[in-house]
Amino acid sequence: MSYHDGSFQKNMIVFTLDEPRFAIYLSVVERVVQSVEITPLPNVPEIVLGVINVQGQIVPVLDIRKRLNLPQRNLSIDDQFILANTSSILVALCVDSVNNIYEITDQELVNAEKLQFGSEYIRGVVKLENNLILICDLDQFLSLDEERKLATVMAEAAEKTA
Repeated sequence: MSYHDGSFQKNMIVFTLDEPRFAIYLSVVERVVQSVEITPLPNVPEIVLGVINVQGQIVPVLDIRKRLNLPQRNLSIDDQFILANTSSILVALCVDSVNNIYEITDQELVNAEKLQFGSEYIRGVVKLENNLILICDLDQFLSLDEERKLATVMAEAAEKTA
């Protein structure tokens, strides 16, 4: 984050899921990769599609469409994965496409609590290029129970392959 005119500036990576545009803060993003085949895992939380192998690291893939109540669809070769860090784990977010990186100031950001649309998964909204961008709160996508369950399943899977 940088200071400019006395306000914070934040870089965001903007992506699409069908028509709606969403964003997460660039500070949590490691990189964007093309979609690859997802290996399903048994007994994972409903939001977890499975895992992918990224240069030897096993990364769970989150179906954020499910969390945001968007229509489900099959994975396409044109889809992309955003590799991002929650407060405790590296995850892959399955998105249709990554649009751009934008820098916003805190004055441009409308806090989600002020909007009263009641999604704990949305941190705020910003208007860019005449579009509303919903800023996702990545740490809210997995509940504590889901995170624990996922960690257990991932550890068991790692033991089996070791």
